[in-house]
Amino acid sequence: MKSCAWGTTNPLMLEYHDTEWGVPVHDDQKLFEFLVLDGFQAGVSWSIVLNKRKNFRKAFHNFGVKRIAKYDAQDVERLLADAGIIRNRLKVLAAINNAQRFLEVQKEFGSFDKYIWQFVGGKPIKNKHKTLKDIPATSPESDAMSQDLRARGFQFVGSTICYAFMQAAGLVNDHVVECFRYKQV
Repeated sequence: MKSCAWGTTNPLMLEYHDTEWGVPVHDDQKLFEFLVLDGFQAGVSWSIVLNKRKNFRKAFHNFGVKRIAKYDAQDVERLLADAGIIRNRLKVLAAINNAQRFLEVQKEFGSFDKYIWQFVGGKPIKNKHKTLKDIPATSPESDAMSQDLRARGFQFVGSTICYAFMQAAGLVNDHVVECFRYKQV
């Protein structure tokens, strides 16, 4: 079976590629997890984030958005002392801020899912890329998502981060056409 070349670099990346990447997500907690993880990915490789994912889940109370929205200075210091995650003060503060903004979006739209999927018309965009080089870093949809999230006060949500989020959460199918997962998702 052919696979996307990036998904074969290590067992964890292979499992993520084969089971999660590009699969449409409609669960708010999972969407929040991807939003946080993609924010922490800024400036580092996804494999680093993926290798620390279990630690992130533990440190961030399994991405319980209501709990994270209430984090205080002690929680920030706890997270910055946790060698199991990426220890970046701006990213930690952004995760807390984004939890608060996430709850506001849920209140306004009924769910974050309903809000975020509007950027792709409610269904995944199915691209037809032949090689990894063909896959863009941004799209008009990620530009619009980024702009709207920023206007709502979210942080670490530039267009590139939004596009990575869209790929992870299945808003876009960027498996190359020869990959066995392309038709599955």
